[in-house]
Amino acid sequence: MTEMSTLSSQPYKGTRDYYPEDKRIQNYIFNVWRKTAESFGYEEYGAPMLEPLEVYAAKSGQELASEQTYSFTDRGGREVAIRPEMTPTISRMVAARRQEMPYPARLYSIANYMRYERPQRGREREFWQLNLDIFGVDSIQADVEIISYGDQMLKAFGASSDMYTIRINNRKVINIMMHEYLGLSEVQSQLMMKLFDRKNKISSEDFRDQAIEIFGQVNAQAGLKKVSELLLIKSFDTLPAELLANEDIAELKELFAMLKKSGVSNARFDITLMRGLDYYTGTVFEFFDNDPENNRSLFGGGRYDGLVGLFGAEPLSAVGFAPGLTTTELFLTAHNLLPVLKSRTDLYVVVLGEENFDGASKLTQDLRAEGVKVELDITFRKIDKQIKTALKKQIPFMVFVGKDELEKEIYSFKDVTTSEEQKLSFERIVTLCNDRRRRTTDELDDLIDTI
Repeated sequence: MTEMSTLSSQPYKGTRDYYPEDKRIQNYIFNVWRKTAESFGYEEYGAPMLEPLEVYAAKSGQELASEQTYSFTDRGGREVAIRPEMTPTISRMVAARRQEMPYPARLYSIANYMRYERPQRGREREFWQLNLDIFGVDSIQADVEIISYGDQMLKAFGASSDMYTIRINNRKVINIMMHEYLGLSEVQSQLMMKLFDRKNKISSEDFRDQAIEIFGQVNAQAGLKKVSELLLIKSFDTLPAELLANEDIAELKELFAMLKKSGVSNARFDITLMRGLDYYTGTVFEFFDNDPENNRSLFGGGRYDGLVGLFGAEPLSAVGFAPGLTTTELFLTAHNLLPVLKSRTDLYVVVLGEENFDGASKLTQDLRAEGVKVELDITFRKIDKQIKTALKKQIPFMVFVGKDELEKEIYSFKDVTTSEEQKLSFERIVTLCNDRRRRTTDELDDLIDTI
């Protein structure tokens, strides 16, 4: 009989385990997302984790649909995929109720996704993100609202405007740049857009060589000169005349003026910003961390007016974006913005002898009935080991229950933070525990309420 091999204790590559201390951070970030979304009037929805593969193949792009999805054939012979993103799904859901929904429809979700890609810092195969979308607004007011939400969301975490930069472009401007200014075909344009998207992830030599390949040897010299000029553009004033006269540039300028009126002071025009997904039709944007140790894109989004119409409904305008959990956590860590998050349990009951367990158990039930979050030690271990457990779990209060305490109904109560011990009644213990939780909740609410 062969011995069974030892199973690995590591999670699947590109995923992570969330222990209690990790879940506290996750829940804090989710709570800020949820509270800020609802402060703008957005309502939460949920969706299946599986979708037909064709939902992503239609508009998300070949790389995402073919190379990065976890796809398989189910037992009914259907080609399905674990969702790699939410935008096609929410577009499908809106299309299903196109006539009944009130517009503008403001919707958000917090969910997990999977993409088969190379894991690296800030990029995982399983990841969590907020999706926030507004449907049914043709004007750039929707673009302004979504970008303003992103700005307010980061400020709700305690960030200041100098910590990040909002880079903005427009897909219509990009298309003109690719076709008319650079003279590229549809296929060449798609390749060049993806190359621009990767420009900060590859060497300048690789960028040049791939650009030459896209242009072809005949057009490479003139094309590279124009690309070099584009990479130097920092404002509307330095745009080539062929692009500056375009009406879509005027729309972009109006967007910046409206953002400034909305209090967004750190947005700038970036002609090289592409956003790789195929469904974008107008404004595209990304929030970038300015910290030199975490100088990266935090999240992005844009306008996608064509997706709802793919599901057989009348076309509908839409703008959305999707910040990720891990990149948000990295940003908060880089700027020292994460609050100290301890156990949500209020009180640990230390039992002084097995013979007192029934009384301690009754006390625990009574405390819970008053709203106190209590962990009762049920191990009958020595007192020092019970205390050690409470300390490792970072539970703020301990109460010691023995024969004398049960008879007098006065209990030894210890504040772990101050090491202060006192004799307290049941009612006083309830008051102290509830007051502390209220203060802690208020402190977190104050962090969130900085919007």
